[in-house]
Amino acid sequence: IAAALAAAAAPAAAFYLPGLAPVNFCEAGKEKPECKSGIELFVNRLDSVESVLPYEYTAFDFCQAEGKKRPSENLGQVLFGERIEPSPYRFTFNKKETCKSVCTKTYDTTKPEDKQKLDFLKKSMLLNYQHHWIVDNMPVTWCYDVEDGQRFCNPGFPIGCYITEDGRPKDACVINSEFHEKDTFYIFNHVDIKIYYHVVENEALGARLVAAKLEPKSYKHTHPDNPDCSGVPMDISNKASGEVKIAYTYSVTFHEEKSIRWASRWDYILESMPHTHIQWFSIMNSLVIVLFLSGMVAMIMLRTLQFKPKYFKEDAQEEFGWKLVHGDIFRPPRKGMLLSVFLGSGTQILIMTFVTL
Repeated sequence: IAAALAAAAAPAAAFYLPGLAPVNFCEAGKEKPECKSGIELFVNRLDSVESVLPYEYTAFDFCQAEGKKRPSENLGQVLFGERIEPSPYRFTFNKKETCKSVCTKTYDTTKPEDKQKLDFLKKSMLLNYQHHWIVDNMPVTWCYDVEDGQRFCNPGFPIGCYITEDGRPKDACVINSEFHEKDTFYIFNHVDIKIYYHVVENEALGARLVAAKLEPKSYKHTHPDNPDCSGVPMDISNKASGEVKIAYTYSVTFHEEKSIRWASRWDYILESMPHTHIQWFSIMNSLVIVLFLSGMVAMIMLRTLQFKPKYFKEDAQEEFGWKLVHGDIFRPPRKGMLLSVFLGSGTQILIMTFVTL
């Protein structure tokens, strides 16, 4: 769909639909009105398959973007429950960053407020809550290998993971053999972000982003003010007491991708999702059952309300129940035109509401 819309709108950029217009990026110092160098990263609500309750990004004690205005959401995003917020992660196009510090959070378990924030963070890791980040209206995906040599790209990554008391890793803890301490949480406080771009045929327009991938990692930074992104993972024992410091960092690299165009940048995400296959058997099974039950109900209605001439010859007192309806079937309503207007307009409104939803 995006390819068709992009091709149809190619002659005039003014006809691009909102949210589907490509954004051009160029290196710092080469900015033009049609391209920019700054890349913003937005964060969305966090959810989990183990819990039906989603949380806004601000509900957690993560690094916040101070003084930034929240972007406006369209109707579809509101209906899906998305809560998009600005983030402190900002990049410059084609500028590599290595282990850049974002912020450091300190928790004193002797203070009830700090202990409550840390417990909430532990609970979210236990329930496998997932981050959802957005770059250039495109989800930042976490791609990893699965069975049969396939590669799965998930539009989200976990906050952290948990090692049970018997030493069994849960969820994402299986990706790192260094996660082995029993009854311990490991938080992913570092991300390696890879942004892929495609240079526009007219190089004067700059480049367009075609993919954004990341790999979550955990580091226990010994010097939070000057991190080096090395060493042991950031572990939080379930019985930890005292002061706990969590430093959040990131690295970003840019890679040119000549084989992927902007209109096809969602293909790798859709192809890796296993639930995108249409279940034709289930659809046909449901359709046959609905038609069978509808036929049964129609037969019962026809036998009950079947019009018989003998009703006019017999005494009216012998008629009872649904047989009394035959006298009112063809009687016109008092305000037939008003009824037809309401019926036509109501049907149109109902169909448009359904299509919009």
